[in-house]
Amino acid sequence: MQIGFLDLYSGVLNVRQERSSLIADNIANADTPGYKATDVPFQQALAAQLGDTSSSSAPMYRTSGTVGLDGNDVGLDGERVEAAENADQTEAAATFLHQSTSDLITALRPNPSGN
Repeated sequence: MQIGFLDLYSGVLNVRQERSSLIADNIANADTPGYKATDVPFQQALAAQLGDTSSSSAPMYRTSGTVGLDGNDVGLDGERVEAAENADQTEAAATFLHQSTSDLITALRPNPSGN
C-alpha cells in the first residue's frame, strides 16, 4: 500500500490531536487521587492510523511519573513540557501540509502566459 503525503500528515495531525487531548486530561486530573497519567505512543498510533493492523493506538499509562501519596502520578511540569512539544510538532505538521498543498495547487494551475 502506497501512502501519500496527505494520508501521512492527516494521520500525524490526528495522533497529535489525540495526544493533546490526553495531555489536557492529565493536567485536569493532576489533583485527582489515584489518577494515572495516560499517553499514546506516537509511532504505534501513527502506524495504526495508516492502516497497520498490528499496531494499536489505544492510550497507555505512563510509567515514568513519580507516584504521590494519593496514588496520582501526574507531574504538572512534565505535562506542560509534553504539551508544548506536542503543540510545536502539531504546528510544524500543519505548516508543512499547508505549504505542500499550496505548492500542489500552484503546480496544477494552467500557466496564464501559455508557456
